[in-house]
Amino acid sequence: MIEYNITGAFLVGLMGAAHCFGMCGGLVGAFSAQIPQAKTGNLLAHQLRFLLSYHLGRLLSYTVAGALVGGSAAMLGHLFEVDSYLLVLRMVAGLMMIATGLYIAKLWGAIVHIERMGKWLWLALKPVAQRFVSIQRPTQALMAGMIWGWLPCGLVYSTLTWAVASGSMYQGGCIMLAFGLGTLPALLTAGVAAKQLANWVQQKTIRLMSGLLLVAFGSHTLYIAAAQLN
Repeated sequence: MIEYNITGAFLVGLMGAAHCFGMCGGLVGAFSAQIPQAKTGNLLAHQLRFLLSYHLGRLLSYTVAGALVGGSAAMLGHLFEVDSYLLVLRMVAGLMMIATGLYIAKLWGAIVHIERMGKWLWLALKPVAQRFVSIQRPTQALMAGMIWGWLPCGLVYSTLTWAVASGSMYQGGCIMLAFGLGTLPALLTAGVAAKQLANWVQQKTIRLMSGLLLVAFGSHTLYIAAAQLN
């Protein structure tokens, strides 16, 4: 199942570009505006150093979150010796995968409402984030990116359910890392390239095919989990 989850997680990150632009586009612009001007050397290399630091921090947060929830699920299984709980979690993950596919295909938008669950976390982190408003070094950009990774996002929360259902710290981390890598094309590009990507992922055929592929992944996950429960 891990192959399906990693592929699906990457696809969610890649095809969720429109959602990423809406949720994080302003944040990316704010971070980019904080990059100090290069005194000497290549301007593009200077900007990339800061931007990659932001995104490395964000991916680290995703990976840590996936490892934590996957490892916690495994630990609970060992503590309580419950054999069927992971199968139930995989059924939940399958349902979330289907819901995410329907969201990407623009057939059902319930995933967006899940973001409300994480607003309290962002309110707690916001004062910390404000300390990194003035970015002078790549290490500060890395820390800002790590905080950014906890921004409430329905797609992140949906993918985290797959990490939980993996029942493994390693697999959970890999799933969330794959999701983060999928988001990079949308959030690392700028200007014309970003608009072209947004236009591409918004094509009805692309959205529908990607969404239905995720629905197929979710249905397969449900089928396997239900068969193992029986």
